[in-house]
Amino acid sequence: MAAPEPGPALCVVLHDVAPQTWDAYQPFVAFADRLGVPLTLLVVPDFHHAGDLRRHPQFVSAMNARLARGDEIALHGYFHADELPLRGDPVDFFMRRVYTREAEFYRLGTVAAGERLQRGLELFAGLGWHARGFVAPAWLPGPGTRAALRDSPLRYTSTSQTLIDLRSKRTHKAPGLVWSARSRWRRAVSKRVNLALLRRHRAAPLLRLGLHPVDMQHAAARQFWTATLTQLLTCRTALTKSTWLDQAA
Repeated sequence: MAAPEPGPALCVVLHDVAPQTWDAYQPFVAFADRLGVPLTLLVVPDFHHAGDLRRHPQFVSAMNARLARGDEIALHGYFHADELPLRGDPVDFFMRRVYTREAEFYRLGTVAAGERLQRGLELFAGLGWHARGFVAPAWLPGPGTRAALRDSPLRYTSTSQTLIDLRSKRTHKAPGLVWSARSRWRRAVSKRVNLALLRRHRAAPLLRLGLHPVDMQHAAARQFWTATLTQLLTCRTALTKSTWLDQAA
């Protein structure tokens, strides 16, 4: 007998998780814990070159406690910093200076991307963490990174609108909600856009809520995330990305 299709689900994903950002997330994490929501934590091994995780035992202990609660840790870049020179064309400038300044894996070649992925996974393994997923900063993996991922031991990667099973090579539609909270007008637009996305994708099998540390600095963003999560839990089951993929396989 075929396994039943999983019901409507949601993933709560915290981006840019690092020793420098973890404190900002604490009120939301406590809220999610009260609701029994498991989190997918996108952890950066050496955020902005501030020192890799082995120099932050208190943060490592906090992550171990999250894993014990049922959360998942995924690899999120290595430095979360784009340090390669600009290529000189308008598209490259827009993607790496206007859209984002942290697209670390956008311009890396296959060998360089593979080495950086391996370095991050080895650091995690040394801490006892066995990541199954990788998400490129700003959801921008370049061709070299996509090629390196195909040869990696990782189970999945994500774009802004999809969840990709690297094992089966199947791409799942997984609409993502995300705020741009850097200015007042961006926050106002973000709320309208995300409400429209919720209406548009109300029947999607999987929705993802993608939070960033800067969201936690603004009451409107915090209130949106807590209200949206509370609403979605009335009709969806909260899962980590890995758990959802295991059920969908």
